[in-house]
Parts: sequence; C-alpha cells; structure tokens
Amino acid sequence: MARLPRFVIPGQLQHVIVRGNNRTEIFCADADYQFYLEKLQLACEEHACQIHAYVLMTNHVHLLVTPQEEQSIGKAMQMLGRYYVQYYNYTYRRTGTLWEGRYKATLIDFEAYLLTCMRYIELNPVRAGMVAHPSEYPWSSYRRNALGQPNEIVTPQLEYQRLGKTDEERQAAYRQLFKHHITETSMNEIRNATNKAWVLGNDQFKQRIQKQLERRVEPNAKGGDRKSENYKINRV
Repeated sequence: MARLPRFVIPGQLQHVIVRGNNRTEIFCADADYQFYLEKLQLACEEHACQIHAYVLMTNHVHLLVTPQEEQSIGKAMQMLGRYYVQYYNYTYRRTGTLWEGRYKATLIDFEAYLLTCMRYIELNPVRAGMVAHPSEYPWSSYRRNALGQPNEIVTPQLEYQRLGKTDEERQAAYRQLFKHHITETSMNEIRNATNKAWVLGNDQFKQRIQKQLERRVEPNAKGGDRKSENYKINRV
C-alpha cells in the first residue's frame, strides 16, 4: 500500500523526528553536532523553514518547525540529510545509509501545544539521564529560549513571544515553565501523534484540519456500533 503524503500546511507548526538507522549513533563528537546545526540553518534558510526548538541527541533529532511553503520541510530535510551523510561517511570511513527511513512528523495546534512541545523537546537530555538540567546540554535550543544565548537557528514563535513584553520577560516566563512536570498523558500524546503521523490538537483543531486537507487526521475509535452512521463515516 502506498504511503499517504504527510500532513503539510504552510504556516502550521510541525514536530519532526529523525532517527539513526537501527537507533545507532549519528553524533560521535562535538564537530558532528556543530556541522549538523550549521547545515540545518542553511537548509532552513534555503527552503523557508523556521525552527522554534530543537535537540540533537546521540541517535536522533527533534525539531519544532514551521514551513512557509508546502514542500519546505521535505526539501530542507532532504538537503540536510544529504549533507550530513556525506560528511559522516567521509569522517568515519563508512558507507551506506545513516537514517532510519523517512523522518516522522506531526502537524500541531501551536496555540495549545507549542510550549509543551518545546519543553518536551528540550527536556530530552534530562529524561535520558545525560544532564540534570536542560541548561547543561549544549546541543538544544534551551539556552536560546530560556537564557537568551544568541542562536541564529531559532526563530521565536508567536505563542512564545506572548510570554512577555521584552526578551527578558519572555525568557524568565519560559524558565518558570520548566519548574512544572509535563504530564505523562501529554508526553504520550506527543509521542503517539509524531510516531504515527496523526495531527496533535483538540477536537476543534482536528476537525478544521481534516476539513481543510480532506483526510482523516486521527485513528478510528475502536469498537462502536457497526450499524451506526458515525461508524460508517469513520470507516471511509
């Protein structure tokens, strides 16, 4: 069965995950992270993507990105992947694929989920036991969003900007968010939506996106009355 095209709407936030093949390492040294970030910025500038949050883990990458054009993310990831595979294979004298198939992505309701997704992404190194606090990890956007460290890769999104009237107010408010745990329910929603390529948002948001794209945006409910009109509609 042919794979459905990803959900893409210009101007609509997406959470993107790229993994190493068989979950193997894709970053082995500081120079690897630096090269990837350099090419990430170049690819996003070339193909009109705005990055709001990111983290580079040893074997995978999370990006929170807004595409400005329908093909923006696909072209940017293709360009970035090509650059990095060539660099990595040359540096480590290897051949073959580096990535675990296509990147995974989900379209997100930024009004409801932006700040939660940003925290989810930037807390990855903490959950992995690599650091005690996200500020200790150099390969994420936390220091830009929470501490104001210069980072040309990151573009503040509207919901982030609403945290305060000045950069200092926004950064202070953002740091406060990290004093509260992300619920297990929210983390599972983010993981499931991204890994299974469903839309992440409330019912109203999902209905709007489904109508706009004319595609189902979440899995069918299990069970139910097979004779009901609702069941028949959801089977389409």
